Amino acid sequence: MAIVELNLQLSDVKNSWQQFLEERGINNFSPAEVQQLDLTLGLYEDNQLVATASAAHNVIKYVGVCQLDSTPGARFNQIISELTSRLYQRQIFHLFVFTKIQYSSSFQHVGFHELAHSHQAAFLETGTPDIHDYLDQLPQVKSLPTQKIGGIVMNANPFTSGHRYLVEQALQQCDYVYVFVVNTDASLFSTAERLQLVQAGLQDLPHAIVVSGGDYMVSYATFPAYFLKSDQNTTEYQTTLDAHIFRDLIAPACQITLRFVGTEPLSPTTAIYNRVLAEELPPQVTLKVIERKQDQQQKVISASAVRQMIAQNNLKELKSLVPISTYQFIKDNLKQLQVRIQKGMKINGN
Repeated sequence: MAIVELNLQLSDVKNSWQQFLEERGINNFSPAEVQQLDLTLGLYEDNQLVATASAAHNVIKYVGVCQLDSTPGARFNQIISELTSRLYQRQIFHLFVFTKIQYSSSFQHVGFHELAHSHQAAFLETGTPDIHDYLDQLPQVKSLPTQKIGGIVMNANPFTSGHRYLVEQALQQCDYVYVFVVNTDASLFSTAERLQLVQAGLQDLPHAIVVSGGDYMVSYATFPAYFLKSDQNTTEYQTTLDAHIFRDLIAPACQITLRFVGTEPLSPTTAIYNRVLAEELPPQVTLKVIERKQDQQQKVISASAVRQMIAQNNLKELKSLVPISTYQFIKDNLKQLQVRIQKGMKINGN
């Protein structure tokens, strides 16, 4: 018996690994998913693959175990324990996993804690900093009986006048609004840049509380389909988990009772996301849908349009779509942003 690291660059290794997983009902091997994997392990007995597990940074994926001729749970425990050990050696101490609901207890048995589940899937974590550490570091506002607190989650790639309008509309209905900025570097603008732009664009609104979404707001961990091509069913079940985390963990910690989103005429994925939020958040959190702000041509202001203008060197038209702080940042960093685009950074979609 041996656990070895698998080199999926070798076609014969990848083919046998994929066949093993397909036999266990795992069928999504799109390049967008597989190319993310940093580590893949295989457990062999008598030269036969009997278990495998992979990791894309700190997200465990592609877990498959053959249960024949084995003590129930033994091979699963071995492969997951070895994977977590090797990730710890790489200084990765906080791990997530999506899994079918029937396997949640298996992960809990090896130290994972369930954050949310739907009838199809569960989302779990282990290690530190965990959800409690994230919640503890969020700024708090003084609680008053008549006070209303809202929440907005945005990618802000980059922060536009449309994003600011959404915050302004939310503040008309709330005493304070938390603005959670998605914490995933899968956008033209880095996480640090997007957070900086949102803070700069809202600095004159003291009741807008800008915070990082950490690993719990529409990130690769909580909602991979937001950034990767995915069929509608996958998008819906991952969005359901994301909504449950916000409803059951984030909102109570921040006393949020209202969640604000903009209408979504452009992105099918975000339109599904908004619909699922409307279904899953109430009654604990009420969803408010705000009509998107339009430009002078009666078109909704979108970050994707701004990114296209960056690629086209069209700063003149771009200036009317973003706050002055965003415009100045783009102007100062235009060449660097265009180099990112030339190197393949996608600018379509959200």
